[in-house]
Amino acid sequence: MTTTSPTTDGDPTTYTMVCRLDQIEREGGVAALVGGAAVAVFRTYDDEVFALDNYDPCSRASVLARGIVGTRGDVPFVASPMHKQAFDLRTGHCLDDAAVRVTTYDVLVGDDGQVLVGGVRSSS
Repeated sequence: MTTTSPTTDGDPTTYTMVCRLDQIEREGGVAALVGGAAVAVFRTYDDEVFALDNYDPCSRASVLARGIVGTRGDVPFVASPMHKQAFDLRTGHCLDDAAVRVTTYDVLVGDDGQVLVGGVRSSS
C-alpha cells in the first residue's frame, strides 16, 4: 500500500506501508522493499522508529535489518551483524568511521500503528 502526503515545503511524498509497529520487536529491525530500495526499519526500546538502507557498506552485504540495536550515550544505533560497525539511526553516519554513512529515510507511524516509509531524508 502506498499513500501520498504533503511535506512542509509543499511537495508530496509517497509513503509505503511496511508493517504494523507491533510486528517489529523492540530493539529489532525488519527489511522491506520501498520504491525499489532495500530498507531496514528499526524500533528502539522507547518505540522510536527509524529507516536506513539495509546495505552495510563495510561488509558489502544487505544485513543491517538483522543488526543489534542499542544506544551509545544518547545516540540510537544499529551495529552491523557482520563487522559490528555502528550506524546512527537518526543520521546514518557510522560511529566507528566518519567517512562512512548509509542513507536514511522518512518514516511515520500512523494512529493505527502502521509503519510508513517515505523518501530519502536530506543529509544531516
